[in-house]
Amino acid sequence: MGQEIEIFGHNCGVVIDDVVAPGVHDWHFPRSVASVALMVRFAADYGVDQETALAGTGLSPQLLADPDAQIDAGVELAIVRNLVGSLGAEPDAGLRLGSKYRVTTFGIFGFACVSSPTLWDAISLSLRYLELSFTFCIPTVEQTAGEFVATLHDEGVPLDVRQFLVERDLTAMYVVMADLLGYGLPLRRIELKIPRPSYAGLFTELFGVEPEFDRPANVFACDVAELERPLPQSNSHTLSMCEAQCRDLVTRRRVRTGIAHDVRDRLISVSGAPAGIEEVAESMNLSVRTLRRRLTEAGTSYRELLDEVRHALAEEMLGTTPLSVSDVAVRLGYGEASSFIYAFKRWTGTTPASFQRNRRAAAVGVRRPPGSA
Repeated sequence: MGQEIEIFGHNCGVVIDDVVAPGVHDWHFPRSVASVALMVRFAADYGVDQETALAGTGLSPQLLADPDAQIDAGVELAIVRNLVGSLGAEPDAGLRLGSKYRVTTFGIFGFACVSSPTLWDAISLSLRYLELSFTFCIPTVEQTAGEFVATLHDEGVPLDVRQFLVERDLTAMYVVMADLLGYGLPLRRIELKIPRPSYAGLFTELFGVEPEFDRPANVFACDVAELERPLPQSNSHTLSMCEAQCRDLVTRRRVRTGIAHDVRDRLISVSGAPAGIEEVAESMNLSVRTLRRRLTEAGTSYRELLDEVRHALAEEMLGTTPLSVSDVAVRLGYGEASSFIYAFKRWTGTTPASFQRNRRAAAVGVRRPPGSA
């Protein structure tokens, strides 16, 4: 089992297999147009024309039909705002929209989940490749008292669309998990931060359990035994191929341009620990405040870029040098090796020591079995 750890300032208790958080801390990651296309179709069912749904985004119907098209998260957020403004008379629209998402909506990412051995394997994979989803609420998971508990963090979601997106993301996650199992996932409880709405009965209809409202966090929980159930379409060969494509897709989406590229280059070029934001800003003849603002406008942040650079350098050092895990942690600027280990698990789903052993074994043509010492 994992150890207690704080995420977003909250103590998350004992985390299952140390799968603490995805490789992103917020919703500012690029995404495919599949979610937008689904939202536009959903809006049309309520009489909202495509032009209104796409207003102010610059997106065309032709782009929505392109499976390889990629958009900034801010574009999807703009369409969410268009929907909320147009569907004001439909207060339960977030729930109903969320119920339209299926595993197939997520493309190769969805196929990787479907091919996983168990529900927990699919959840672990989802957290590692969260950047291939459409969520705005960042999920974390834990196990306490025989329960699997998922918490949806909405702290960074804009207030004007927060309730809509919490309801959409919660419903979409539940529906996809039920899809993976092939039956309705029995929940123990749902807790929500919002006051009890007029459509509370729809929650019970969709989730099979009556939510508790006005709670301190957005949470849903099920019996931990559900995580061990084998998925009906599990296939190890398909999973390996799909996960490889997921890794490639994430790498391509992380390619940086403009100011984000410049900051990332400066972080990589610094010998020893990556530079602090003050040093980077000075090297670019900018104030820290201006640099933060321009990175926000580019849909990223210094912390996110630093995370990317540390991840890349960590894999490089662990895979190609004789440095120990502690040595790598020091070179990347971590005060303690344990902090680096937690970060590496968040990036890759495995420990630095396991990653290093597997790389060294692969170099001599020997593949170590998972979990071997």
